[in-house]
Amino acid sequence: MWGRIFTILRKELLQVLREPRLRMMIILPPIMQLIIFGFAVNLDIENAGVAWFDQDHSAASRELGAMLGNSRYFRVVARPESDAEAQLLLDKGTVLSVVRVGPGFGADMDRGRTGQVQVLMDGTNSNEAGIVSAYVSRVVTNLGRARGTGMAAPVGIEQRAWFNEELKSRNYFVPGVVMNIITLITLMLTAMAIVREKEIGTMEQLMVTPIRPIELMLGKTIPFALIGFLDMALATTTALIVFHVPFRGSVWMLVGSSGLFLLSTLGAGLFLSTISRTQQQAMMSAFFFFMPTFMLSGFSFPVRNMPEVIQWITYLNPLRYFIEVLRGVFLKGVGVEVLWPQLGAMGLIGVVILLVSAGRFRKRLD
Repeated sequence: MWGRIFTILRKELLQVLREPRLRMMIILPPIMQLIIFGFAVNLDIENAGVAWFDQDHSAASRELGAMLGNSRYFRVVARPESDAEAQLLLDKGTVLSVVRVGPGFGADMDRGRTGQVQVLMDGTNSNEAGIVSAYVSRVVTNLGRARGTGMAAPVGIEQRAWFNEELKSRNYFVPGVVMNIITLITLMLTAMAIVREKEIGTMEQLMVTPIRPIELMLGKTIPFALIGFLDMALATTTALIVFHVPFRGSVWMLVGSSGLFLLSTLGAGLFLSTISRTQQQAMMSAFFFFMPTFMLSGFSFPVRNMPEVIQWITYLNPLRYFIEVLRGVFLKGVGVEVLWPQLGAMGLIGVVILLVSAGRFRKRLD
């Protein structure tokens, strides 16, 4: 049995490595995703362009303007003299925010009253607007605390971020790239490899040999599991060396959880191969399966912010559990004692998908 499985496995690996298109699918997606999410996708706000609109021209307002300009978060790119100029800057998208200090700001602060500062935001990008607003509020509060006025917080607050101390969005996104790479590679290659046998007419030749359906299925899926592990190692190594993403957990925990996750992707690829007649259909079906599961995984959008009905649906999504495991392993350094619910759910879903797909695959062959 194992001799026949090894023969199919070797044949599949040689065929994948010999075909240029499949070689590109193994190498290109990991590289592209790492470049995009490591360099291009960045939610951190630094050197945000702001306009400083000072209508008070007092010592306090000049001090606030200096603090704003010296912050690494902001870059004062304009100093409007009227409301019309400020509006034009926002309309053109020249600045993300206009910080406006009205007359009497310095006098209020000298008398111990709370000085009023208006922050006009470009709300086109709500995420950027919220972050910039929070940063401006922090700068204004620091000025009030330094001067001992009512603008200071009544209670001292010491903030400390755990797991991602510098709050870099790169550290948040890059571990999820490992999930995307494993999902796309194993899903598409498994579906396309089996459909390719149908297209070129070798499936019938395989079925007249002594090979049983279970042996054919294992010989077709194991090579892509190995490729999935290879791409996972490539993505993880690049994340550590190039992007300096912290890895605080166990390598064996990463490998074991990836193995559980592969049950779902290989099973789904096997199922897609039974409903596709051509490789193009298999590829389109793979993307049709991947996109909703990706969007509901929590990779980009927190699951807790989704409607309650959608949140219940995500419990059937193995990508949701795998990304929680990856972030726990990379950033938190936790193990089975913490992540066992996610591992159990991921394993259960994977076994169900694989058994259903294997049953359908065997029925189609019979």
